[in-house]
Amino acid sequence: QAWVEARSRADFAAFLPALERNVELKRRYVELFADDGFEDPYDVLLDDYEEGMTTAEVARLFDALRAALVPLIAEIAQRADAVDDAPLHGDFDPARQAVVVREVLRRLGWTPERWRLDEAAHPFATSFGPSDVRLTTRYDRSFIGTALYGAIHEMGHGLYEAGIAPSLARTPLAAGASLGVHESQSRLWENIVARGRPFASFLHRELGRVFPEQLGAVEAEAFYRAVNKVEPSLIRVEADEATYNLHIILRFELEREMIAGTLPLADLPEAWNARMREYLGVEVPDDARGVLQDVHWAAGEIGYFSTYALGNLIAAQLWQRVRAELPDLDAALAAGEVGELREWLREHVHRHGRKHPPKELVRRVVGGPIAVEPFVDYLRGKLAPIYGLA
Repeated sequence: QAWVEARSRADFAAFLPALERNVELKRRYVELFADDGFEDPYDVLLDDYEEGMTTAEVARLFDALRAALVPLIAEIAQRADAVDDAPLHGDFDPARQAVVVREVLRRLGWTPERWRLDEAAHPFATSFGPSDVRLTTRYDRSFIGTALYGAIHEMGHGLYEAGIAPSLARTPLAAGASLGVHESQSRLWENIVARGRPFASFLHRELGRVFPEQLGAVEAEAFYRAVNKVEPSLIRVEADEATYNLHIILRFELEREMIAGTLPLADLPEAWNARMREYLGVEVPDDARGVLQDVHWAAGEIGYFSTYALGNLIAAQLWQRVRAELPDLDAALAAGEVGELREWLREHVHRHGRKHPPKELVRRVVGGPIAVEPFVDYLRGKLAPIYGLA
């Protein structure tokens, strides 16, 4: 509640006392594990969301990821005019957006008997068991992508929860292996599938049917290019695939400093704004679009953010395996048919719940540890034709 109020007024100072309390509680929590062999205080918090992963491991992955992304984004910036996302902006009636969102989610596996869909200030998914999964999204009248891709992202989480084997229901194993694995599902559906050329053509048809005056004359190829536009921006949840992970790396670094006490919390907006300028080249106009944009720290979820980027890496590794085993998938996705992909994910990932630690699950499915290269290869493979890169 303190975050909602402070965010509405773009007033970090109003939120600071609540944040100080949450960080103090997290430091006291970390102290309880002083004798448990953790090498870095932040390891304790990270382990809550990504069991077995260490701060040092994440830092190595993120260093390699940043080294690959920064030159790629710079290369694209020189060709920024190659992609026009104007068709995605305009006046899109939220009630009609909801029609598209529900139809797309229905195609992905949403049913009124097992699912809910509601609105929230910050989209999320939750589950009370495999047969009761609840999703939220938020509608932006001026941009068609917010609600649609937000809903698809949360549906990825929901499919994971709904796909857990019924035999595990009502046990501690009836949940995702980790938040990194969970985010691999949401990011795979949101980006690799829904921003991939085949399924994007289906989304283009659905949107054109409901919004003929705005999108009826827009060609499928133009829509595909628009939803894959790379442009450094302020808001993490609306960031493109190429720049998104830099938002996460920024938060990971700030969280480590918050817990270590090397960054005074009152200086957090200044540190945030400086790194947004350094990493993404954007100026932050106010706290609402800067340090207050996410709900996680308000909810005490420190250690969570890195799982989004880990999820991106795992998703690309899973996609390599999917493409090898389902070579004819593109035709189905272009028709809006996702059953084969959904069942593959259920069989290899979802049904296991928490039976395997996340590192073990990833190794079993993709044959090795979490790696950066498959994501970078996937990203360049998509963006090179769009932007005319080598």
